[in-house]
Amino acid sequence: MRGSYRIGLTGGIASGKSTVANLFAALGVPIVDTDVLSREVVAPGSPLLRQITDHFGMQLQSEDGTLNRQELRKRIFADPEQRKWLEALLHPAIRKLTDARCEAATGPYVIVAIPLLVETSGEDRFDRVLVVDCEPKLQLARLIARDGTGREEALRTLAAQATREQRLAVADDVIHNDGDIAHLRDQVEKLHRQYVTAARTQSDKGGT
Repeated sequence: MRGSYRIGLTGGIASGKSTVANLFAALGVPIVDTDVLSREVVAPGSPLLRQITDHFGMQLQSEDGTLNRQELRKRIFADPEQRKWLEALLHPAIRKLTDARCEAATGPYVIVAIPLLVETSGEDRFDRVLVVDCEPKLQLARLIARDGTGREEALRTLAAQATREQRLAVADDVIHNDGDIAHLRDQVEKLHRQYVTAARTQSDKGGT
């Protein structure tokens, strides 16, 4: 069976998206990670990397030929117009690669991990949207602990993303990541059973 039934997995930074994706993967679910794809489309020697260095300068290319993502983040964080230029360049390529990986996936359904789903208004591309949610104070603490950043920098990072309310507004399903891993696994396993049933029902109807 093709992996044509698509679940868009999203959530705020440090909410636990990767942990949830790994739990689905442990159940045999194919995972398409757009963060990984975003690196593939700007691989050394790629046309998109060349367009980025032509636009921003060769200092955006590291000695090993890869994109200097840290320097790029600084550039686009400081200039919203440059961020829009970059998104217009990269998002179509990432979407095309995402579609190809989903079509190649096997199993009843596929999980697409897409951090910027809400920011890019991408919810209509999925059969269901799954949001990983946690309390804002916990999210802030996790972000500071994970990245070793100061509180103010962490708050700026959070403010640059869609709000919790915006994410929940497009959610078909919500995983609450405020407890331990056992609680998280229980929620994943329950949703897995639901998604398998929904995917098979859609397949039986011929995808309508």
